[in-house]
Amino acid sequence: MFETDFLHSTPASQTAHHDAVLQALGLLRKFWPAQPCTGANAAALTQLLQGLDLPQEGIPLNDVLQWVGKVVSNSIAPSHPRVMAHLHCPPLIPALAAEVILSALNQSMDSFDQAPAATVVEQMLTGWLCREAGFPSGSDGTLTSGGSQSNYMALLLARDSCLESRFRWGAKKQGLPPEANRFRIFCSEAAHFTVEKSAAQLGLGTDAVVKIAVDADFQMQPRELKTRLDGCQQDGLIPMAVVATAGTTDFGSIDPLPEIATMAQAAGAWLHVDAAYGGALLFSRHHRQLLSGIERAASFSLDFHKLLWQPISCAAFILRDARNFRFLEMHSDYLNPESHEELGIPDLVTRSLLTTRRFDALKLWVSLMALGREKLGSMIDRTMELAQSAAQFIREAPNLKLVNNPRLGCVVFRYAPRSAAASGDALNAEIRQRLFAEGRAVIGHTRFRGRQCLKLTILNPMVDERQLSELLEEVQRVGREAESSQR
Repeated sequence: MFETDFLHSTPASQTAHHDAVLQALGLLRKFWPAQPCTGANAAALTQLLQGLDLPQEGIPLNDVLQWVGKVVSNSIAPSHPRVMAHLHCPPLIPALAAEVILSALNQSMDSFDQAPAATVVEQMLTGWLCREAGFPSGSDGTLTSGGSQSNYMALLLARDSCLESRFRWGAKKQGLPPEANRFRIFCSEAAHFTVEKSAAQLGLGTDAVVKIAVDADFQMQPRELKTRLDGCQQDGLIPMAVVATAGTTDFGSIDPLPEIATMAQAAGAWLHVDAAYGGALLFSRHHRQLLSGIERAASFSLDFHKLLWQPISCAAFILRDARNFRFLEMHSDYLNPESHEELGIPDLVTRSLLTTRRFDALKLWVSLMALGREKLGSMIDRTMELAQSAAQFIREAPNLKLVNNPRLGCVVFRYAPRSAAASGDALNAEIRQRLFAEGRAVIGHTRFRGRQCLKLTILNPMVDERQLSELLEEVQRVGREAESSQR
């Protein structure tokens, strides 16, 4: 009989697993980054991390983990109060505990006989999310890798639903008819780039995406949307879908969902709400009303690895009418034969783009149970309070200029040069790069109306106002240094 200490295959191997986990935890404690980042570039890291050739004989795990220590110490520390570049959250401790369990169980979510209890947990979780959003009976969902996958799923289902209802055409078998070049997808100019990416992947092309102007708060303008939807009939075009955003990546802005829902319904278009970021407000103590109208959507996306502090990856796609999953459904005799449906056996592969999937529902369920609604809501609300505090500091700072009034946790601003001769764009780019290269902070950047901006994305409720002000003072110091060096 073949024996090894490396497979988690028997109850006896649990001791080895326990010891390995303890070693890994010790490694994290020893090498956890003390600063936001090291600032090392790709060439330096490539040199440092050499030695990935497969050895002829195995190396003791403890020695291997010492090499991994280099990876840990040269990683970004998302829990550091000066890491605020992206929608990249510090993970919850209950979720990390669940990760140990779900990784060891290694359930595959494609068929019931690979994940019986896990299948039931995921179904319970998606059902609960449907109810939280105000969706009716007959709705359902699936866990996904993130907003990109969820948005793609929404537009795929919208495309196939539109083809079926308007042309009695089944894209799954027949591909796309010539009429598909008349399909249009409407979204704001601040919508996530995956709307265009999905249109390209779905054979519709990026020209099918119609971008609607935003107002001063970076929200889609309903009046222009109505004009463009009304123009479809005149131009012989078909409004396939409207994508509203609840929490844009740069500004955290939330489109006016009730008005958009009314217009989408009148036009016969599928309404998808990209709530990958802002969907967390479903659990907010004070800001739930900002998502009013989401209950009228045909679908929405929600990322738990953003403002709900789950380890990457963990997200959901929620569908108002679960019957629309039929556009994804395919059967394989070895995995999910049609007879399973007759027997009431749920094989979740029928509602996913993926076959193999992790049991990510467990870490979310454990987190929700451990925190409770009150704590979860207060954490979400705290990030929004911190964004307002950062915005106020920027308003009062002599060398900073606020670009947006934060709606969620995104704060976009610019360093304003003291000299009219200085290049503001070059300075703002240099500030961010210097902070990163020197390991002082990891802050974001974007462009607004053609101008280079800086950005804070506040996801860590443990940050305090003093730390925020110190970071923004550091931005100003680096800006003044960079400005002096330009002279």
